Amino acid sequence: MGKLIKKMGKKFYRVDICGLKRDLPIFKVNDNLKIAIFNILGDTEIVERAAAHLAKRIPKNTNLLVTPEVKSIPLAYELSRILKIPYVVARKIKKPYMKGALKYEVLSITTGKPQTLWLDGKDLKLIKNKNVVLVDDVVSTGSTISGLKTLVKKAGGKVILTACVFTEGNHPKKWKNAISLGNLPIFD
Repeated sequence: MGKLIKKMGKKFYRVDICGLKRDLPIFKVNDNLKIAIFNILGDTEIVERAAAHLAKRIPKNTNLLVTPEVKSIPLAYELSRILKIPYVVARKIKKPYMKGALKYEVLSITTGKPQTLWLDGKDLKLIKNKNVVLVDDVVSTGSTISGLKTLVKKAGGKVILTACVFTEGNHPKKWKNAISLGNLPIFD
């Protein structure tokens, strides 16, 4: 899929995303783990190309997309536009205007800290009795996706698929219930 390269004395992982090349910086998560950081924010070309390719693989019976904030919001928006279905954002901070919100705590590999995902009460009626596709930029440990699944189930929806640009880890078959455009290795 990709290859390690050096530029300006730093290590990067070069990937091809639907014909577009990007060099992802290698980031040290802890003493034993390094990952390639994929940041989709501000990369309109990648968002549009990735969404176009993923949209072709999303089931026709999908009624709604649900994504965690922040980095995957542009991808969810573009998928929503292409598929002509709404999307909901699970927030990471409860805002004062969020009444009747549902919450679930997850552990993110990027931050290494617990995070709480929140679904605004106003979004619960959008989820109830809907077939939902979860959208994320990178699916790694699965904790965020697991948290989103729990929230969608609590709200009365049914998760039918996970769609992401990349899965991450040295065992890509672990994500057999996810569609992706590639897999990022973990470096040690």
